[in-house]
Amino acid sequence: MRTLVLVLLALLSLSLEAQTYPSRPIRLIVPFAPGGSADLVARLVGHEMSQSWGQQVVVENKPGASGMIGNDFVAKSAPDGYTLTIGTLGPFAVNQTLYDKVPYDNVRDFAPITLTGISSHILVAHPSIPVQNVGELVALAKRRPGQLTFASSGTGNATHLTFELFKARAGIDIVHVPYKGGGPAMADLIGGQVAFSFASMASAVPFVQSGRLRPIAVSGAQRSALFPDVPTVAESGLPGFASEDWQGILAPAKTSPDVVMKLNGEIARILALPEVKQKLTAAGFDPKPSTPQWFAEFIQAETLKWARLLKQSGIKLQ
Repeated sequence: MRTLVLVLLALLSLSLEAQTYPSRPIRLIVPFAPGGSADLVARLVGHEMSQSWGQQVVVENKPGASGMIGNDFVAKSAPDGYTLTIGTLGPFAVNQTLYDKVPYDNVRDFAPITLTGISSHILVAHPSIPVQNVGELVALAKRRPGQLTFASSGTGNATHLTFELFKARAGIDIVHVPYKGGGPAMADLIGGQVAFSFASMASAVPFVQSGRLRPIAVSGAQRSALFPDVPTVAESGLPGFASEDWQGILAPAKTSPDVVMKLNGEIARILALPEVKQKLTAAGFDPKPSTPQWFAEFIQAETLKWARLLKQSGIKLQ
């Protein structure tokens, strides 16, 4: 009888916690520098949550170590729903294979809340580089092995791995220059310090539209509605090539399931708002909210998929 009472009291406590949540500001950690797609999603979602719940959602950038610094901070935070992270492909499905030591377990240490969406990348070149398409890029790289450079938003992130897969498939040698986020990478690409990038749509769109970057191809299996005239990599001579990034929101492990479900419902509502969908779509991001269980299974499947892919491609950290 005493055990039953304790269980009922625990369930009541969880229910009351969800009812009063949030009662203070929430920190939403972006484990990258400002200016990339994760930052855009966090700020849109955070703004709407603040308006709806009457509690400020503070978006905080904690870049470094390929997203591991910010995510480790969240993994070690109190599991009360007041510290969340934006999880992406690199830190949550790739680092586990690329690095010998990762300070958190991507499955054990987090409570997935929802996938927020997926996006392709766009292969862009500084206008000074004399290439107009994938064939010309490959030819130039083969004439100048190890002399050209490409920027990424961090080692092990999707912008890095997409280019590494491209290099492996094309048989070329282009030097990787990692940054602490899409914003800094884009700044140096525009400035001509690096030649190429498979950039996030959110980072690249305004600079492609203004002519400060030249679009070469998109990484997904289909063309982007933002740039219908830009072919896919697969169309451009590397059949079967496809690489997409994904994002989602997670809390520390052992966060109350009721709080997780309350966050899940609110974020799904926000992603369905016409004005939010329009802003995300305009940045090349396809909103796709999910259940917590689906997102948890997705992360596990992605971890296995990229482990196999990295091994097959022979991609190594430098």
